[in-house]
Amino acid sequence: MRVLMQFGCCFLLGMVISVVVLGGLMFAGAFGFIDLWMFTGKPLAGLALWLLPGGFWQGLTGVVDAAHNPSVRSFLELCAALGQGALLLATGFFRLWYRRAGGVE
Repeated sequence: MRVLMQFGCCFLLGMVISVVVLGGLMFAGAFGFIDLWMFTGKPLAGLALWLLPGGFWQGLTGVVDAAHNPSVRSFLELCAALGQGALLLATGFFRLWYRRAGGVE
């Protein structure tokens, strides 16, 4: 349970850093890089929209045929891209802080 809490804290820190980086990129006007970052979320978002039933997405968003709605797809791509960035950062933080400190290698 302790390892799960430690990784959860690392993921939360990674998510905060991802959101701050996204805000910084928006402030700097680097929308090309943001488009590339969102491109990494397309496969996961497409898979989620394809695998989960339409009733789930309609109940979640309130949009009829949400799986084919471009706004829902774009928002899900953004969330997936942010989550992937946060997961990558969390893995690095966890290995840096907890795996070396605990002597488990």
